[in-house]
Amino acid sequence: MRAIVQDRYGPPETLTLAEVDVPVPAADEVLVRVEAAALNAYDWHVMRGDPRMARLTLGPTRPRARIRGRDVAGRVEAVGVDVRDLRPGDAVFADLGDTDGAFAEYVCAPATLVAPRPANLTAPQAAALPLAGVTALQGLRDAARVGPGQRVLVNGASGGVGTLAIQLARVLGATVTGVCSTRNVELVRSLGCTHVIDYTRADFTRGGRYDVVFDLVGNRSLGALRRALTPTGTLVLSGGGVYRGGSLLGPVRLLARGRLLAPFVRQRIVVLTATPGREHLDALRAYAEAGQLTPLIDRTYPLAEVPRAIAYLEGEHARAKVVVTL
Repeated sequence: MRAIVQDRYGPPETLTLAEVDVPVPAADEVLVRVEAAALNAYDWHVMRGDPRMARLTLGPTRPRARIRGRDVAGRVEAVGVDVRDLRPGDAVFADLGDTDGAFAEYVCAPATLVAPRPANLTAPQAAALPLAGVTALQGLRDAARVGPGQRVLVNGASGGVGTLAIQLARVLGATVTGVCSTRNVELVRSLGCTHVIDYTRADFTRGGRYDVVFDLVGNRSLGALRRALTPTGTLVLSGGGVYRGGSLLGPVRLLARGRLLAPFVRQRIVVLTATPGREHLDALRAYAEAGQLTPLIDRTYPLAEVPRAIAYLEGEHARAKVVVTL
């Protein structure tokens, strides 16, 4: 089969299209024929091995998982002997977690990470949903416990997680404010934000107070983010940052400081790490099939152009999701 492989850390040019063996599912795994795979910031973090401390788990000189990509949608090709609830031909979607492998014509995944995909979504839309959707769901519903009448601010509202977070916050009954650049104001407003703040014209940390601030960018200090909260509000920190000039800029120090300060302040500070699993995919499917959640796609690329797709995503130009189609 064809796959995008990586044998050393580095820029998008280190990714190459190669012929590799089709994987064979273990007893508890599913073999999926890939129809679409979505890109995430996670992919270029792993590709570059940055921040360097991550190489302790990713691999010292190259990623242990040779094939990149974790969000996938496709059809079940074969199942392991212990898999009972999925069958060949089923339309599915999955977040593969740190095993990766989505940028290929076939991928094996534990059955616990694979779920029937929403019947009303195309394969590219379904591929755009897992990691971004689970991050939004765990950040707002589980970590922040968003409920009716609350005021939620999403910093990074036009990105893959942000566009889904706006929709989920509204489903949960909140009033939503989105923070984005000038060119994305109308997009963010169209998703249901009551207020949209153009960060090139106003500083959201010096305006209103919110019950929840969901930070997806990592471009404000911890003190500034807390200033935007009510005295008992919740700050959810979920990565962000861009790669420029040989290093990762943005969230690393912010996340570390958030963890250190959290036990000592009245406001809740949550450093979020999204955990893949079928339970959350099932919840996302229910929202999607009810018409409450629709993934947005900025661009699509063929498999051979994954390096170009990652370069586009990495440069901060993408709105919503970038998807690879097969």
